[in-house]
Amino acid sequence: MLKSILKFMLASTLIVSGLIVGGTIFAAKGIDELGDDLEDKIHG
Repeated sequence: MLKSILKFMLASTLIVSGLIVGGTIFAAKGIDELGDDLEDKIHG
């Protein structure tokens, strides 16, 4: 019983941390592209 709960917790933690890392990378890329567009407008 306890082992299955621990496995479930471990799996949930891995999934959540994966989503957080993926979301962070996705957000960073989006912000980077917005920054490039803004830079083009300022210097253009």
